[in-house]
Amino acid sequence: MINHRAREILLVDDNPSDVRLTLEAFKDTKLANNVSVAGDGVEAMEYLRQVGKYAGVAKPDLVLLDLNMPRKDGREVLEEVKNDPDLRTIPILVLTTSKAEADVLKSYDLHVNCYMQKPVDYNEFVRMLRLIEDFWFTAVVLPPNGRVQ
Repeated sequence: MINHRAREILLVDDNPSDVRLTLEAFKDTKLANNVSVAGDGVEAMEYLRQVGKYAGVAKPDLVLLDLNMPRKDGREVLEEVKNDPDLRTIPILVLTTSKAEADVLKSYDLHVNCYMQKPVDYNEFVRMLRLIEDFWFTAVVLPPNGRVQ
C-alpha cells in the first residue's frame, strides 16, 4: 500500500546554489513532500532535536546531507545522529559532489543509509530525486516519525 501523505525531508547544505537547485528539482518531481533546509550541521542538529526556532517542527522522514559544510560538517552530523537513540532511525542519505573513496568509506563507517553523488545535469538530478522518493517513500517501510516506538 502506498502512503500518499506529504513526506518531511530535511536538506542539509550550505551552498545556496545547490539548495536552490535541489528545491527546484523536488518541485519538478511533482511528488508530495515538504522540504526544509538547514544551512550547516549546527542548524541541522537544532532542527533534528527540535530546539530553539525549530521547536515543534516535524521530524523528517529522510535527511539529505552534504558532507563539506562550515561549523559542523556532514560527517560530524552523521556521527551525532547515528549515536543518538532518538534520531538514529531517521534515514540519512549523503548527497555530495565528492567521489573520494575515503568519504564513501567514512560515511558508511558512520552508518549512513545511502551515499549518492550529485549529478551535474539537471534532468539527471531530477531523475535521481524521483528514484530517492520512489525507493524511500514507496518501497521502504520507514519507522513512524523517524523513531521506533
